[in-house]
Amino acid sequence: MSTLFISDIHLCAQRPDMTAALVHFLEHDAVGADALYVLGDLFEFWIGDDDPNPLHQTIADAFLALSQQNVPIYFIHGNRDFLLGQQYAKRAGMTLLGDPCIIELYGERVVLSHGDLLCTLDEGYQKFRRITQLKWLRWLFLRLPLPRRQAIAHKMRGQSQMENAYKSQSIMDVTPAAVDAMLRSHDCRMMIHGHTHRPAIHDFTLDGQPARRIVLGDWFEQGSVLICRPGEQRLEQRPLPQADMASQG
Repeated sequence: MSTLFISDIHLCAQRPDMTAALVHFLEHDAVGADALYVLGDLFEFWIGDDDPNPLHQTIADAFLALSQQNVPIYFIHGNRDFLLGQQYAKRAGMTLLGDPCIIELYGERVVLSHGDLLCTLDEGYQKFRRITQLKWLRWLFLRLPLPRRQAIAHKMRGQSQMENAYKSQSIMDVTPAAVDAMLRSHDCRMMIHGHTHRPAIHDFTLDGQPARRIVLGDWFEQGSVLICRPGEQRLEQRPLPQADMASQG
């Protein structure tokens, strides 16, 4: 009996080792789980469900195979793949969830989020995030020719990398006040999120009661999985295969 949580894999064609590690995880470690939650940034970028990238089909097939073994799979959008839609989710056997989302985890109410909502000190990013949530803008972007969308995504990734290089680490982390507010508003004492790439389990006090915030890690150097069982939450690492072996698989 276990429920699994992952996030921030950032899959891309340039990192076949990460793809191989995720596929192995889905084919072996996740089999028999009560559920699997993917809390955003599964892909490095997403420009539409109609993108014919072979990587997308490989991952959809792996997720679908797991779901067909009676493992429910749930997905919360990240800041890199917020355009992932129902069409791809259906191909992958995943159910899309809102952000934040409240679940019952072995008798405890838990709030799930990708985590970028909690980085309130990064005002520039929060403004960008509000713009990307505009339905009419998403509708317009998804109707651009595929090469145009690819060019825009490439430019935006470059700008984001340059901007982040000049931001302090504290600005790009969550703010305690935002964490407390989200927990209070949903009457929860536990939160699970990703986004910051700082895997840890934080225990603290909220309104005189014990609370816990669990941060999922990325998959750049090793896999990161949260395994939850009744009364237990444990962060584990998964080794990435060697690059030459991954390219052969």
